[in-house]
Amino acid sequence: MCRFIESIKLQDGEFKRLELHQARILKAFEAFYPNEKAFDLAEFLSKSDFPTEKGIFKCRIVYDSEIRQLEFNPYVIKPINSLRLVETEIESLPYKPEDRSLYNAAFALRGDCDDVLLVKNGCLTDTSYCNVALFDGNNWFTPRIPLLYGVNRAELLNEGKLIEKDIKVLELKDYKQITLFNAMIEFGELVLEIDNVF
Repeated sequence: MCRFIESIKLQDGEFKRLELHQARILKAFEAFYPNEKAFDLAEFLSKSDFPTEKGIFKCRIVYDSEIRQLEFNPYVIKPINSLRLVETEIESLPYKPEDRSLYNAAFALRGDCDDVLLVKNGCLTDTSYCNVALFDGNNWFTPRIPLLYGVNRAELLNEGKLIEKDIKVLELKDYKQITLFNAMIEFGELVLEIDNVF
């Protein structure tokens, strides 16, 4: 049986982007449990014993047709200063499977870089844990088909801060910077110069 995860940002006692996490859970239910009613994430979390102090925590939920696991851990961004381009065949999905074996195998190919920037059909997708956007001097562009349709990415697109397009590896030189972001890492918190993509 497939199991899925949601990693939710809990900042100063407040859960972030819950509606977008709920929408992604609904996609998993539509695909795998079409006859089941999806759990209400906000309601479940409101009844949980979550940290209310100042600071950032990662709330990790593992679920199938119901929630199987809930944990809270203090969160600190790991520095990423370099990316290695790595080819992948990982399937692009609207939900987040618990099994990360394919991502881990790709990450193992990073060499002396901090992370991988995964390439599929000649186009950029994601790093091992983040969606990406590239800056051309005027606008930020994000790959049209990421491997994972992240909640932060969805919010940034809704707000008009990102433009979707196919970004070919051969076009990397047309960009100045790349930023990495996910549910835990905000847009602009992790920015690399394009020269640090190998």
